[in-house]
Amino acid sequence: MTFIGIDPGKSGGYAAVTYKDGGRVAWARPWDDDEFIADMQCYVRAGANVFCVLERVGAMPKQGVKSMFTFGTEYGFIQGVLRAMGIPFETVPPAIWKKAYALGKDKKASIEACKRLFPDVSLLRTERCKTAHDGMAEALLLADYGSKMRRI
Repeated sequence: MTFIGIDPGKSGGYAAVTYKDGGRVAWARPWDDDEFIADMQCYVRAGANVFCVLERVGAMPKQGVKSMFTFGTEYGFIQGVLRAMGIPFETVPPAIWKKAYALGKDKKASIEACKRLFPDVSLLRTERCKTAHDGMAEALLLADYGSKMRRI
């Protein structure tokens, strides 16, 4: 079973955790529309049993109209790709999934929690980066949360 986690947004990411033969394989990527489509197509072509957790988002205070429109468009794009490919998903508000990990709004805490759970997964956007990417970390935590929702 594979669980996909998606932290939407310009600085978001997506990740997967696959459980097979008593083991676990995980990866995380910064957001890229084309790579996301290609990765989801790979799972569908392989006939993988996949479930996705998409962070439910809404308008934020002091966010401009244009940026909210762009963000909403991206959020709809993600849902459209998942529906078109027949990948089941659930949207979960940040307050709910973060509570499962005793996290608040601090992105650094999400990165640290992710590093504890997935020490072998790189959270660097590129090989040249020195700072862990919080969107990738939160996406991986969302994927892990999906496995907890489904009791894996």
